[in-house]
Amino acid sequence: MKKVLAVLIAICAFSGLAQAQEKVKVLSTQELVTVCKLPASPESRSFCVGYTTAIYDTYLATRHPQRAKPFICVKQPAPNRDDVIGDFVKFAQVAPQLANEPAAGTFLGFLAMRFPCARK
Repeated sequence: MKKVLAVLIAICAFSGLAQAQEKVKVLSTQELVTVCKLPASPESRSFCVGYTTAIYDTYLATRHPQRAKPFICVKQPAPNRDDVIGDFVKFAQVAPQLANEPAAGTFLGFLAMRFPCARK
């Protein structure tokens, strides 16, 4: 039994090491723009809406309200999601230097420019 346990531990350790060396592919701004361009297939639209919504939701969920001032302030009623995504596509197309940057960072930067918070 001890030998079996030792073998399982060794296999788990080796697989963890192999996974640690694996590079994680990050979606680029250009890849997100390609998926979000209209007209989009239902699959592309679903991915685009899901990905961009997840970026914004993660921003909302991880920002500590007492330690970090907000930098994205969407006034209610919020604009149409497709309009915001269309504006992002236009923004990214006129900024080709951002094409290879991570999509999440570019989208957050776009949201910060599109929905700035009022200065106090």
